[in-house]
Amino acid sequence: MRLIRLAPLLLSVFPATWAVTAWAGESVTPRTVTVTGEGDASVQPDRARLSVNAEARNLDLKTAEAQVNAAARGFLAELKKLGVADEDIAASAYSVNPEYDWVNNQQKFRGYRAVRGFEITVRDLGHLGDVLLKATQAGINQVNAPVLESSQIKAAQRSALARATEDALAQARTMAAALGVKLGPALAISTSDVRTPPVPMMKAMAMRAPAADAVDGNTELGFSAGLLRSNATVTASFELLP
Repeated sequence: MRLIRLAPLLLSVFPATWAVTAWAGESVTPRTVTVTGEGDASVQPDRARLSVNAEARNLDLKTAEAQVNAAARGFLAELKKLGVADEDIAASAYSVNPEYDWVNNQQKFRGYRAVRGFEITVRDLGHLGDVLLKATQAGINQVNAPVLESSQIKAAQRSALARATEDALAQARTMAAALGVKLGPALAISTSDVRTPPVPMMKAMAMRAPAADAVDGNTELGFSAGLLRSNATVTASFELLP
């Protein structure tokens, strides 16, 4: 039996590989080309998740509790005014703990730390800035950056995946044509996708008092929702036919 080896063909224009192996008198291993395609799609966010806390420290336990409870009641009342539904408000934290310092190897009581936290889903992004401002005005003193989401993100991910697949197929067709062969069926395909939501852009800190000429909370905070982008990568191996 005589072994026939064909020199590998090196291509640097496309992210692809070309492989040919043949054994005399035996079936020929399919010639293949492997390519990697990329695609992306964007969608506008239509809701935001917000995490906030009211925190207070005081030597008296009941005073610390009263301070965070007052902030919580005030904030919840403002959420009602803004039309946030009960099912979109969830209590995420409630704790009251003593705090101590170590001085000269002795434990010294500092007071009590009380915390109340909430997770809010804001379905009207036109009121997101208002929610942030009302939170701090009510006494909420820990506000995390809103996380933007979209009910259409799955459709955007599928669109990105389709574009990545089309990109891979177009590369394979281009290579097959350049080599003077026909493109056969896909023999293997794999994919991965990544979605990275943007962080809202704030031109002003939430702790700042509203400007006298501000139209609404979004204007006051300089809020911009931006877009949610989905990126997909597809790697596919195609058979090459004579």
